[in-house]
Amino acid sequence: MQTILLRLLPRALRSSVTPVRLTTAAQFCRFGAVGATGFVVDTATVYGLRSAIGLYGAGIAGYVTAATSNWALNRIWTFRGRGSGPAHRQWALFMLANLGGFVLNRGTYAILVTFLPIAARQPVIAIFAGMIAGLFLNFTLSRKVVFR
Repeated sequence: MQTILLRLLPRALRSSVTPVRLTTAAQFCRFGAVGATGFVVDTATVYGLRSAIGLYGAGIAGYVTAATSNWALNRIWTFRGRGSGPAHRQWALFMLANLGGFVLNRGTYAILVTFLPIAARQPVIAIFAGMIAGLFLNFTLSRKVVFR
């Protein structure tokens, strides 16, 4: 992945890219790909549960299922070999470290489904906006706290 990223840069910039920055950029791309799968899990959960437990309950359930699948994929792919300890402790640390991202993510979701009728009818809009809102904070905390 790092070779691909390096080739995408203009030649003039290639020599100024450090190995650390290249590694971080590759991790961010993998983190984003994992996030895209989490988006699908989140959306499927919300749509599957919204009639049974409402948009807010489904939003919480969607977040937890997506965050859990994201943790597992990040553990085996994005940050392979980083972090230590039992899986259940790392999952708990992931969930705890990403509370700030949760607030941004589900706060955005709650505001949109509350005040935008289209987002209440089509929650995928609010799910996507929430995902973008928490992305950078979740990446930073995952990289520096959970998978260090």
